Amino acid sequence: MSKAFVKETEQDEDDDFGAPAIPAGSKNYMTPQGHQRMKDEFLRLIDVDRPEVVKIVSWAASNGDRSENGDYIYGKRRLREIDRRIRFLSKRLDVAEVVDPRVHHGSDQVFFGATVVYENQDGVEITVTIVGIDEFDPLNGRISWISPVARALTKSRTGDTVMLKTPARVEELTILDVNYPA
Repeated sequence: MSKAFVKETEQDEDDDFGAPAIPAGSKNYMTPQGHQRMKDEFLRLIDVDRPEVVKIVSWAASNGDRSENGDYIYGKRRLREIDRRIRFLSKRLDVAEVVDPRVHHGSDQVFFGATVVYENQDGVEITVTIVGIDEFDPLNGRISWISPVARALTKSRTGDTVMLKTPARVEELTILDVNYPA
């Protein structure tokens, strides 16, 4: 049977790209910068990357035998990857709720978009910025608003001590500073 009539399901259902699921009943909160980055990637895939790959696949298909045509096989695979990413970005952007953290500038209470400096019970100072699910980068201090640390910090104020339940113990975190972009 020709491959043209076989549905390829290798990863068709796996459109999450390793991203955390959005909690049921909540929005996909994002900063304006994160939303713009995602939108730019979406538009680049549709306007630049996909048409280039379609052109290559068309050229490769016109060369004849497709079964051993590397350009055709790789191009079709790349096209599926691009289409999966476009579907993923489209779904995430559809449910995105852009929250501008600048509205809280000057506040000492922790909300979405805050950069928080806190001290754990071992005396180590840690700085984190609370961002959207699709923007988190823990190695650079950007944590998702659904993370346990962000949930523990949210709505607290400078000087407050909050409890963070970890698998090993319950930790006390003391909020030293809260900043928002100007």
